[in-house]
Amino acid sequence: MRAKVSARSLFKGGNEGSEERFDLVVIGAGSAGFSAAITAADEGAQVALIGHGTIGGTCVNVGCVPSKALIRAVEPLHHARAARRFAGIEAEARVTDWAATVRQKRELVEELRRAKYIDVLPSHPRVRYIEGAARLAPDGAVEVEGRRLEAPRIIIATGSRPHVPEIPGLGDVPWHDSTSLLELEEVPDSLIVIGGGYIGVELAQILARAGSRVSILTRHGLLPRAEPEISQALTGYFAEEGITVRKVGGYERVEAGGEGVVVHVPEAGEARRITAEALLVATGRVPNSGGLGLEEAGVATDARGGIVIDAHMRTSRAGVYAAGDVTGRDQFVYMAAYGAKIAARNALQGDRWSYDNSAIPSVVFSDPQVASVGMTEAAARAAGHDVRVSVLPLEHVPRAIAARDTRGLIKLVADAATHRLLGAHVLAPEGADSIQAAAFAIRAGMGWDELGDAIFPYLTTVEGLKLAAQTFEKDVAALSCCAG
Repeated sequence: MRAKVSARSLFKGGNEGSEERFDLVVIGAGSAGFSAAITAADEGAQVALIGHGTIGGTCVNVGCVPSKALIRAVEPLHHARAARRFAGIEAEARVTDWAATVRQKRELVEELRRAKYIDVLPSHPRVRYIEGAARLAPDGAVEVEGRRLEAPRIIIATGSRPHVPEIPGLGDVPWHDSTSLLELEEVPDSLIVIGGGYIGVELAQILARAGSRVSILTRHGLLPRAEPEISQALTGYFAEEGITVRKVGGYERVEAGGEGVVVHVPEAGEARRITAEALLVATGRVPNSGGLGLEEAGVATDARGGIVIDAHMRTSRAGVYAAGDVTGRDQFVYMAAYGAKIAARNALQGDRWSYDNSAIPSVVFSDPQVASVGMTEAAARAAGHDVRVSVLPLEHVPRAIAARDTRGLIKLVADAATHRLLGAHVLAPEGADSIQAAAFAIRAGMGWDELGDAIFPYLTTVEGLKLAAQTFEKDVAALSCCAG
């Protein structure tokens, strides 16, 4: 039932058994691989870019693009149901042809894959694209299905794949991962989601808004790495939409039966049977590091298979670098591209650049959206800071009041002695568009005083950052509009 990505051959060249020389070999043709190859080519290097399977990697094919397209597709369904919050307004929206929605999503994926990957290659004549499974040879060369590629530097950027947990019976029942669920042309009547991370959260809400009865089974609650105030609030908002979140002690076994699939779990000290027509396993992603000959080549990996790298993107083998999801770190497409650019520059110019992830903005495209940057309260305390926090419910943000949608909150984490901002965490319908301002503030070393004194446009969600900063020392409920 899980969809497989078919390989496709583009711009092939060279003869089997031949030996070719390049300045750099990049293994992996997703966002990280393309970033590395283009960066190196722009600096005059001759680059071999090796792809295996569908060009473009996770984001454009099976991740960011298709999931966000469907998130947008179901938004009108929710907005129609919520329209009654405005007096005198009623609206209606419904799914008439989910298969057509999925086909439109598929067309978008194909269009962006061509525009941002396939059609980009001819613009970079120094990049030779080679299709095939790559493997590091012990002597430092790269072997691709009978071809031998020689280069003084190599970058591995082979991405990640959905994690498959070891649950008894899982192999005996039909189930979906994130890839195959996004290809479903019929909405199941009911769905069990195993996993409460960002993938499970986003896909659960898509299917629920499209008409499925959804239960999320999670051992640690929704978004366990988020601030607890945000996880708790989002759980409540999901319940209001009919999404059941069940905190379980584990997953004992899976079997066929009832409506389709039965998951046996311990819940509140008792054995429970959860049934649904369909099952989604969304327990994260793991690096694609197998089959590359890493151990034989002396490239170290961690317990989850991530390639171990230092701040310069160097692996344990001299001349070999790695970037993106295959490292198991910061699995965001923009960080993959950023890390790959650093790897390419260091490979060609002598390790002059370092990877800096101290102020990475991240977004979960739930509704309301979860956007974060910097340290959580717990991480700041663990780092030794004397921490102060500010938590501002959206009911104090004029934008939310005018929209009659006060779901959410803004939490700022700061150092009590210096007032310096350490982290910002936003739960809001438009939270994604606010977090970059917080990222700039943290990177600039701003204190809550400076952020509270800054000028923000009125009736915007981002103005909530100013109000949350003022909340460290003031009662914002006692302020007039735009006061500060």
